[in-house]
Amino acid sequence: MLLKRIIPCLDVDQGRVVKGVRYVDHVDAGDPVEVARMYDEQEADELTFLDITASHEARRIMLDVVARTAETVFMPVCVGGGVRSLQDIRDLLNAGADKVSIMTAAVHDPDLVHQAALKIGSANLVVAIDAKRIDDWVGFRARAAERENAHGDIAQCEEGKPGFEVYTHGGRNPTGIDAVAWAQRMADLGAGEILLTSMDRDGTKAGYDLEMVRGTADAISIPVIASGGGGTPESLAEALGDGPEGGHAQAALAASIFHFKDETVGSVKKRLLELGIAVRPPVS
Repeated sequence: MLLKRIIPCLDVDQGRVVKGVRYVDHVDAGDPVEVARMYDEQEADELTFLDITASHEARRIMLDVVARTAETVFMPVCVGGGVRSLQDIRDLLNAGADKVSIMTAAVHDPDLVHQAALKIGSANLVVAIDAKRIDDWVGFRARAAERENAHGDIAQCEEGKPGFEVYTHGGRNPTGIDAVAWAQRMADLGAGEILLTSMDRDGTKAGYDLEMVRGTADAISIPVIASGGGGTPESLAEALGDGPEGGHAQAALAASIFHFKDETVGSVKKRLLELGIAVRPPVS
């Protein structure tokens, strides 16, 4: 049986871990090296490091911070933010990242995902998707038509059903792309995993958007990492659950629940095991 993974996330801005609600109102949550060391001691399965302003500010990710973080821990580290080229991916892997996450660059140049999968390998490649529920269908259809004319992408969500639109640049720019269709395309191009974040739930601790997570996980054959809304062990269990009402995710990413010490990774895993979720049990 493939064990489910628990992944703390470090949203990093100007070299500091921050956490907000729905991508705004960020508060400082510590030094990334120290926070990473804490999660390593708590036996997290992986760590995700996201430079959340690199794409918006059109700058490269801070490789020195990545290197200091990666050399501190033994668990795998996935790094994203400001990745625009194969060389950026190589530089991050050389700095100590085990996996690299691409988001905005994939929307601008989907072939980057294909080339990265061929030359670097799908096992090292995560495509991140930030998405919101669609409430303005007129605006979405207009953006979808513009995207189709420019890139040939066709929106597959239908009005009257739950729809989720992809956003880029740290949640600032709507794209006219259906999140589930985009995940399918990224999987076809060679992505090894999808990191799927509900912008509506981010930082709220209100639980994951199970419709979005389940719809995406059921549409593709590669793992989905659920993100956005994890606030209790029970909400992580819902996202990881394989039953009809579960999210069918292979991993759950969370930040607020861990950063502000509501729970530890170990306490969450103990509760997940009680709830029947197969995770790597904590030693302590």
